[in-house]
Order: sequence, then C-alpha cells, then structure tokens
Amino acid sequence: MALLGSLGKYRNTGLLITRIGLGILFMLHGYPKLLGGPEKWEAIGGAMKYVGIDFLPLVWGLFAAITETFGGFLILLGLAFRPVCLLLTFTMAIATSMHLNSNEGFMSASQAIEMGVVFLGLAFVGPGAYSVDKK
Repeated sequence: MALLGSLGKYRNTGLLITRIGLGILFMLHGYPKLLGGPEKWEAIGGAMKYVGIDFLPLVWGLFAAITETFGGFLILLGLAFRPVCLLLTFTMAIATSMHLNSNEGFMSASQAIEMGVVFLGLAFVGPGAYSVDKK
C-alpha cells in the first residue's frame, strides 16, 4: 500500500519500539519471579520435567527468572541481543510445554508460543541501529 510504503525507512525505529516494549514487559514479568525466592524458583523450574529434565528445579527456575528479568533489560538496550533472544526462545518453549502438558489447553499456551516466535524472529533480524550492539 503506497500510503504506508514510506514506513520502511523507519525499520530501526520499529525495532527500537519493539525492543523497548518487550524489554519492559519481560522485566516486569520476570522480576516478581526473581524476588519470589527458592520456593518460587523451584516451582518454575519444575516445568523442566515436561521435557524430561527432573533434576535441580531450583536452579532451572532461578535461570528462568534471571533470563526473563535481565534478558528483558538486555533486550531493551540491544546488548547481547541475539543470545538473549535465543535464551528467551528456550524459556518460552519450556513454558509452552508446561502449559500444553498440564492440560491447560492451547489458549493457555498461546502467549508463550507467540513470544517464542517473536524472540526467534528477532534473533535473525537483530537489534537494529539504535542499540548498544549496533555494528
């Protein structure tokens, strides 16, 4: 559409807006998990059993909380962008597996699926010019 065709010039601005939005939301999503302490971490890490990993749930849960909280911050900055996107894709894959295997249904898993797809796509696209990682 010709009317919106000129928006292509602003790809880096679009990536910046996406990074800011996702970064803030994931920091807000992960921070309560991080503050939840060992009981919360163990409950979160227990989701690994759905992919056949049933050892150290506390450690896996802490990793997930750190990934969401600090990963969100790094996404916001555009620092270590691709590795963080891949870590968040993995985290969302585990969340998807947990929702689907807990008989919660597809709708319960859809947000984790959507975010996993977004982070995987962003890993290929990169952070854009307005980032700490800019090349």
